[in-house]
Amino acid sequence: MKNYKMIIQYDGTRYSGWQAQKDTPDTIEGKIENVLTHLFEEPITITGSGRTDAGVHALGQVANFHALDMPCDTIHDYLNAHLPKDIAVCSVEEVPERFHSRLSAIGKTYLYRIHTSPVSDVFARKFYYDYQTPLDIARMRKAASYLIGTHDFKSFCANKRMKKSTVRRIDDIVITPSDSELVIAYTGNGFLMNMVRILTGTLIEVGDGRRDPDSIPDILAALDREAAGYTAPPQGLYLKEVYYD
Repeated sequence: MKNYKMIIQYDGTRYSGWQAQKDTPDTIEGKIENVLTHLFEEPITITGSGRTDAGVHALGQVANFHALDMPCDTIHDYLNAHLPKDIAVCSVEEVPERFHSRLSAIGKTYLYRIHTSPVSDVFARKFYYDYQTPLDIARMRKAASYLIGTHDFKSFCANKRMKKSTVRRIDDIVITPSDSELVIAYTGNGFLMNMVRILTGTLIEVGDGRRDPDSIPDILAALDREAAGYTAPPQGLYLKEVYYD
């Protein structure tokens, strides 16, 4: 048996998220597993680096699977010939047996796109959060500075019954404005359920004046989801890259 690593891009608009589900065929994982099962003529299970939610996109999702020996080019070409056009496999390579797309990951970068122009871009509306309100970048950057480092991010986790540790490390938050758009890039060693979307909703509330930038330490200390801002919608979120040693 060989261990294969894939890098995958997808438009998550019409899917119920990454993870395969029994009650719907419309998941990214399910679509890829179905094609691989036909190729290898035996059931194939893939493991992703993380579960993106319904409507969330990926520029560099990573997944791996074990299967019989087959040229990587053959796997790559077959996948792209048979997958829906909103899913693309960028590369396939053989990796060591112990490689695990989730457990071997040491960090990730997510992007969140916010459209701030009063005029919507009708052709890109599925790929950003159409907020249409100017945001104070300086206030947002000050708030973001409090989030850098290792903290308990329980206030920014949608799973209120989470029993595992909610401590994570954020290495960088870069906020880049343009004439009509704001892009926030989050890099860290791992992210909790809806964490990036809750962080974004909180920073938006700082940017539009609803919250004070200096309120972030109190939100972290509260360890309470209700203390943080709202959950920004999924269509603005992209898994950009996953990092490995």
